[in-house]
Amino acid sequence: MLAAVLLVGAYANASFAPDRQQQTHHGQREVPTTVVSGGPIISSTSDQTRSYRLPPRTVALTFDDGPDPVWTREVLRVLAAHQVPATFFVVGSQVARHPELVRELTADGHEIGVHTFTHPDLTVLPDWRRRMEYTQTQLAIASAAGVRTSLIRFPYSSYAMAINDLDWPVFAQAGELGYLSVLNDTDSRDWALPGVDQILTNVTPSGYSGAITLWHDAGGERAQTVAALDRFIPLMKERGYRFVTVSGGLNLALAETGIDHRVDAGQPASAGERWRGRMLIWGVQGADRTLGWLGVIFLTVGALTVGRTVLLLVLAGRHARRRRAANWAWGPPVTEPVSVIVPAYNEKEGIAAAVRSLAGGDHPGGIEVIVVDDGSTDGTAEIVEALRLPNVRVVRKPNGGKPSALNTGVALARHELIVMVDGDTVFERDSVRRLVQPFADPQVGAVAGNVKVGNRDSLIAKWQHIEYVIGFNLDRRLYETLRCMATVPGAIGAFRRQALRYAGGLTDDTLAEDTDITMALGRAGWKVVYEETARAWTEAPATLGQLWKQRYRWSYGTMQAMWKHRRSLLDSGASGRFTRRCLLFLSLFGVLLPLLAPVIDLLALYGLFFLDRTATALAWLVMLALQTLTAVVAFRLDREKLSVLWVLPLQQSVYRQLMYLVMIQSVTTALTGGRLGWQKLRRTGLTPTPTSSR
Repeated sequence: MLAAVLLVGAYANASFAPDRQQQTHHGQREVPTTVVSGGPIISSTSDQTRSYRLPPRTVALTFDDGPDPVWTREVLRVLAAHQVPATFFVVGSQVARHPELVRELTADGHEIGVHTFTHPDLTVLPDWRRRMEYTQTQLAIASAAGVRTSLIRFPYSSYAMAINDLDWPVFAQAGELGYLSVLNDTDSRDWALPGVDQILTNVTPSGYSGAITLWHDAGGERAQTVAALDRFIPLMKERGYRFVTVSGGLNLALAETGIDHRVDAGQPASAGERWRGRMLIWGVQGADRTLGWLGVIFLTVGALTVGRTVLLLVLAGRHARRRRAANWAWGPPVTEPVSVIVPAYNEKEGIAAAVRSLAGGDHPGGIEVIVVDDGSTDGTAEIVEALRLPNVRVVRKPNGGKPSALNTGVALARHELIVMVDGDTVFERDSVRRLVQPFADPQVGAVAGNVKVGNRDSLIAKWQHIEYVIGFNLDRRLYETLRCMATVPGAIGAFRRQALRYAGGLTDDTLAEDTDITMALGRAGWKVVYEETARAWTEAPATLGQLWKQRYRWSYGTMQAMWKHRRSLLDSGASGRFTRRCLLFLSLFGVLLPLLAPVIDLLALYGLFFLDRTATALAWLVMLALQTLTAVVAFRLDREKLSVLWVLPLQQSVYRQLMYLVMIQSVTTALTGGRLGWQKLRRTGLTPTPTSSR
């Protein structure tokens, strides 16, 4: 639907209308002699072709390319002051945008003519397209003023003597359709802005001959036109001229030649024409409004993107520099024993590697690993038991969901420091030790670790690797600095038992239990920090379908958590401060920016076809440059190789679109009140078992 609206907008903006090209000379063998040597009003049918001139001392003011909300009104003001009528050859797309002006024109006694819908060069268009240009303009006029007209003037036409063999089929077809083609005797050439005096010279007829004069009430700045018109009318009246509409002048000419026939250019439109015209006007105005809103959204997205980039570079950079200072420390080394909780449901592919990495950690206080088998049917518990690791316990329970498994593990844990780990995640040997060091600060209630993509071979995995480094780990530096950390990742996070108890434990209220509990801790006044040196390796989804399921659950769960904690926006103290800050950043950068960001790509695509291609390409490259700058900074801070960033342009044009669609679906599900299940991902056990290089 949006594509259709944009195409309507492109059509109404003449993106499909060919401009007049410089033509080589064409002969006039097919043009009747009576036309070439005749007057500016041409009637052409299969039976006969005639042309007419206005009587002497008769002038018709004609205006092309309107209506325009500024200059048409200025022209009307001058015409009303001098009490003279005029004929306006209107562009249909402009009528659709300003129908009230056409109603004013007819109400004031002025005459309307067709000047096509998009102002194309009709000589290069097929017959059906010409008919469409005329019909759509008639429908717009019918809806705006309730009339249809028999007058037409073709774009880029001039004098009768200039009609050639390329032009004549257009005139002949218009005649067969019942139109009177109107050219001009004098041309003000006001579009060239030659000055008021020159416009008057151009438009004044020689001697006392009658004349159809050509002016413009749109298409640019028309102050010279208005000033010249204000001088031209009294000047011609002093010379004894009368002012008429085109049809009025034609009727005078017919009467002088004794022809008993009267031309009425404006006939009442049928009800069907008015309704069809109304739908056409709604379509054009809707497309214009859509393009206008897209422009506003484009600026909003640009401002959000630039603002986010500046925040990341300034605050995340400050965070990294502070951590790397020689005297930096959380406090005295934390050597308390740690309980590691591993909720596992059908994790046979990666559970052995995960448990070995946890049990073999070098934390000096000791590590207790509790694997909570949440009703697995693939032998997950048996695989862990077969490892026979002395510091590993297996607990079996009926399937109740991840929050239930985690709460069970916490209840059975022997120690106050709790680490929670997904069943497909592999820790480095020093990860547990590094992860719990922030608890040296008694105000710290939870610690987020550094999640790494283990399977980076495929293009999809490389995209996710970039996203993890930029979108997750760099953001966490920013959120820690601003005291609004929204998520301690389920793949690697540590908690104080006291903080978990204070927050009420984990719940199944949302599909993002990690975000839910983190928000609860922040509201309770606990500090939530990021420890980038504690790394965990996880298996990223290897197919688009699996990726979609994961991100759909994440996005929907995050919005559930935001909705759950919304009431605390009005809280006082730490709860209100945290929630206002957290939900602001999540709303702007987690929901609004991904939801609106497709406009960047949509307008880039639109611009390449219908706007300035150079400016469009430049704008898109600027956005890519911002993304690249952010990526380079994030990879440097995380000590990752930059070589993978060659896929970043593809990520912007392919992977990002998938994430947009996921967000749109998540928002739709949330707004419609739909429910989403857990959507278990299929694992292949590709996550490597890393060794620490530090």
